Amino acid sequence: MMKDDILFADHLYHIYESKAEDGNVVALRGLHVKVREGEAVAVVGPSGSGKSTLLKCLGGLMKPSAGSVILDKRNMTRVTGQELVELRQNTVSFIFQEGNLLPHMSALDNVAQPLRHQHVQPREAKRRARDLLIKLGLEERIHGLPATLSGGEQQRVAIARALITNPKIILADEPTGALDPITSRDVLALFKKLHEEDGVAFLIVTHSAEVADFCDRALELRDGRFIAQHGEGFEVEELAESRELLIDEMGTVSFPPDLMLKMGGGGRWEVEQVSEGKLTLASAEEKVESVLDVGKLALVSTCPACKHDYGESEEQLCPECGSSRPLV
Repeated sequence: MMKDDILFADHLYHIYESKAEDGNVVALRGLHVKVREGEAVAVVGPSGSGKSTLLKCLGGLMKPSAGSVILDKRNMTRVTGQELVELRQNTVSFIFQEGNLLPHMSALDNVAQPLRHQHVQPREAKRRARDLLIKLGLEERIHGLPATLSGGEQQRVAIARALITNPKIILADEPTGALDPITSRDVLALFKKLHEEDGVAFLIVTHSAEVADFCDRALELRDGRFIAQHGEGFEVEELAESRELLIDEMGTVSFPPDLMLKMGGGGRWEVEQVSEGKLTLASAEEKVESVLDVGKLALVSTCPACKHDYGESEEQLCPECGSSRPLV
């Protein structure tokens, strides 16, 4: 059975006005995106591509210059004031790279705070916060201030704070960006558990291939447009209507999925003709795997530093030299 959309945005534009010589900056260029109930979607792209602006517009933290955002069947761009606050409180939660915990409050009070905004009695709010922190493995750190917690512990507290209101979707901005590789994987394992067992929907903006790998599908954002999609169930209308191909300064080009289908899929291509403003490609016989193959990452079998053979072990650190074990 097809699940309902929990989040839907249509023809989304955002323009930052500027008096600088270069003029206004167009951060989002007519985006279309949807997230279904219980789905995990990643938005990947380089710095300056519009990822954080998109997240703020989708979460109601910023009003887009044009277009609509439908959250839980309600148009956020048409509600204001207390009505908008209540819609966000009852539907969506945020997780940011730095956690954004209140430094003068304990882990328990940080997690209980959103319930107090919903007028839950302090004793009941603390009881729920305690139960959730214990569930996330923080029983010994309940009364610790953020400054006394490790990076991974702080992010788990931030996750607990996001979950305490039972949101239908979590919007996360580089949630593992400030964490070491091992802690990052622990956080992603927790996300996966919440996604698969509790049906929590995610939209995560990230630079990380590991974070994108956790999601059901990944949208690639460049210069305010979606130019490619990877993973399960892609929808052509989410991609740029102009069918433009953006080539970065390193010479990398991404082909939208509908064009890939017309071309016959991924593979090896020969340059038949090249001139200013024109490039002609022809398919070669030998096929190669996609550069971004979501869902295929695995721990390396041999340590890159000392060549230790991990065998069947799932160790995250090399027992010989202490290096972090990478995913490839």
